[in-house]
Amino acid sequence: MKYFETRFMEEANEFISELDPKTIKKIFYNIDLAEQTNDPKLFKKLQNDIWELRTKFAGLQIRLLAFWDKTDNKETLVIATHGFIKKVDKVPKNEIDRAVKLKDKYFKNKPKK
Repeated sequence: MKYFETRFMEEANEFISELDPKTIKKIFYNIDLAEQTNDPKLFKKLQNDIWELRTKFAGLQIRLLAFWDKTDNKETLVIATHGFIKKVDKVPKNEIDRAVKLKDKYFKNKPKK
């Protein structure tokens, strides 16, 4: 059973496309797992309704920040805003702020039903 479906905003796609194929494969593997397991090691709430999709691979801490879109009654979406390689323990505030801005933009531009 899938708890949610993951979609990617342009910035997230750009970030992923710059990584090497093995890393990309691992990210998508983890996202698939997160969609089915609800595991906080893979998908964890940060703050301001921003969550992180977490991948650790080849010594890198890769993060895709995301938010929930439950406006459609048919499916629950998790929208990945952008990604970065995490170098410190805490997710930098500017990354969270960026995710919030992208989330606001997403809902503003989303067609109303």
